[in-house]
Amino acid sequence: MPDASPVSPAAARTAETTAAIPPASAPLGRAAAVILLGLVVLLWGGNWPVMKTALRDMPPVSFAASRMILGMVTMFIVAAAAGQLRLPSRHDRPIVIWVGLLQMATFLLCISIALQHVPAGRSAILSYTTPLWVVPMAVVVLGERLTRLKAGGLVLGLAGVAVLFNPAAFDWTDPQVLLGNGLLLLAALAWAINMVQVRGHRWEGTPLSLAPWQMLVAVAVLLPAALLLEDVREVHWTGSLLGCLLYNGPIATAFCFWAVVSVNRALPAITMSLSTLASPMVGLLVSSWWLGEALTLSNLSGLGLIAGGLVLVALADRRR
Repeated sequence: MPDASPVSPAAARTAETTAAIPPASAPLGRAAAVILLGLVVLLWGGNWPVMKTALRDMPPVSFAASRMILGMVTMFIVAAAAGQLRLPSRHDRPIVIWVGLLQMATFLLCISIALQHVPAGRSAILSYTTPLWVVPMAVVVLGERLTRLKAGGLVLGLAGVAVLFNPAAFDWTDPQVLLGNGLLLLAALAWAINMVQVRGHRWEGTPLSLAPWQMLVAVAVLLPAALLLEDVREVHWTGSLLGCLLYNGPIATAFCFWAVVSVNRALPAITMSLSTLASPMVGLLVSSWWLGEALTLSNLSGLGLIAGGLVLVALADRRR
């Protein structure tokens, strides 16, 4: 006869709790994550001169709200078409709110205002100083290992940022310049905090099913701010502005924010943050070509150091 020994109440509660936890959604494979990361680097790096151009015809907060609204509408349509449009679970709601507030609303608001006072190339550099914040947080909070190769990549990458940033190259007595540079550093800090949150969260929904709601949170912050702080009569509806918005809405906002969350789930936070240093390289080169911003010897030296740091990070991941 089978053993009919009773199950203890504690074991029963544990079994019920385990059964009540929905299965976590699977992250991307490593190869797909690397490809998506490369696309994000190119699309976001090339977007800096596009944003600078758009801000000639539209105030910064209105621009941030407009691109987020277009991105949100795009993601609702895509999620519905893919059969993934559903309300976030209670477990996923905190990450929906934090991604919407930090990675989307705060990051976009800061860089849009800063671009009024800081050249596009420098803005790209400062907003991607996320490794300064991500590396210590990922080691302490997530328990990620900082290998020798990654440490070397961090040193080279940040040395490149320091060369490109060159604090002696701008007027420290100008409050507008200080405001712009400070906002870019705040944007980097907000994104870094969110990188660690995304990596540490146990996802029940997929990035596609949650992205529309994350963008809705960002719109709920950006749209009232634009209506309160700016005058819509200051918007000049030109063909150039429409082209910039069409690029920023469906591509640089909808696709790229979905992609970066997906990649962040699949790759270690340290690898992710160091790899994004390639974006200011693209931003600096495209800004030089499009806007005529100077590409000096210090710029080329900084780009070389960042490229060397990225090579070390790639070698570290390949060895692992």
